[in-house]
Amino acid sequence: MNLVAIVGAALGFMVLVVLHELGHFTAAKAVGMRVERFALFFPPLLLRKKIGETEYALGSIPAGGYVKISGMSPDEDLPEDVRTRAYTAQPVWKRIVVIAAGPFVNFVLAFLLLLVLFAALGPETVTNRVGTLERGYPAAGVLKPGDRILSADGQRGEPERLSTAISDNRCATQPPRRGCAAARPVTLLVERGGERRTVEARPIYDPAAGRTRLGFSYAAGPRDPLPFGEAVAITADRFVLITWETIKLPLRLFDAEKRKQITGIVGSYEITRQTILDDAAEVVGILGVISLALAVINLFPFLPLDGGHIFWSLVEKVRRRPVPFSVMERAGVVGFMLVAVLFFIGLTNDIGRLTGEGFDVR
Repeated sequence: MNLVAIVGAALGFMVLVVLHELGHFTAAKAVGMRVERFALFFPPLLLRKKIGETEYALGSIPAGGYVKISGMSPDEDLPEDVRTRAYTAQPVWKRIVVIAAGPFVNFVLAFLLLLVLFAALGPETVTNRVGTLERGYPAAGVLKPGDRILSADGQRGEPERLSTAISDNRCATQPPRRGCAAARPVTLLVERGGERRTVEARPIYDPAAGRTRLGFSYAAGPRDPLPFGEAVAITADRFVLITWETIKLPLRLFDAEKRKQITGIVGSYEITRQTILDDAAEVVGILGVISLALAVINLFPFLPLDGGHIFWSLVEKVRRRPVPFSVMERAGVVGFMLVAVLFFIGLTNDIGRLTGEGFDVR
């Protein structure tokens, strides 16, 4: 593994975590709450240093971070001089501001990163040359990286048109099953080493893509920065699209094929690492997407997520009296189970990709 890529991916995740928690930390300080600890990563703690009333710490489990505010639990035994600054002693609006500050930072960061990608670096373009080949797909047996695809079944044009020509070769059985081969092979005219040759292969059905594929990516072309106005428009479009797809994430639990698409921390890290190796500029966009997904997932209305705290604060506002802690605890079990299931499925899928077909970073 490339050390620079490993360190770069780790630093990227650290920045996202630190900025998210910094949002909570800054808002808590601003509204007068007492912050006991600001930690990067989870315990057991490796390093800690107290400055003023706040302890700054580094944990040993690199799966996030946290800000510990006095009185997050009503059962906490706090000194008399601290109780008035405790989380539960604050009005609802202050609590919502503090909790929402973390996701808000991630939303802003995501928009800025995507804007930088489109306005300063330019979106990725593709050529009609073969980039990477996927294990277990027909392309690995007939194509080589660098091959230039001139036509597919006699059709010439841009990569999108070539891909459509390939996927027009459908499975004989309908509805198609995962891995079924097309009824007839696709004929490709390719240029390799200055010589033209014709190759044939039967595309196979990929339910995640919803079409038949040969299993290769097109090599990236030069980047061309977009005018600022156009960059803002496309950033807003991607922002809404990614947000909506992330909101639908829990629904994937009920679809066997879509469940296999869920990616966890390991997968996000590996995609970032591979992207650094293949195209460092694309890392800006990848981290933007991860930051946006982190913000949306954190706003799901389940404890222990930020959205769960906001939800119960709003319930308290409507009821005009505090919600019993026992009720929130029971609801928190449901939220924790959902988060645990998503984490487990994501981790299982990530391990399967690491040991199997790998991650398709394009």
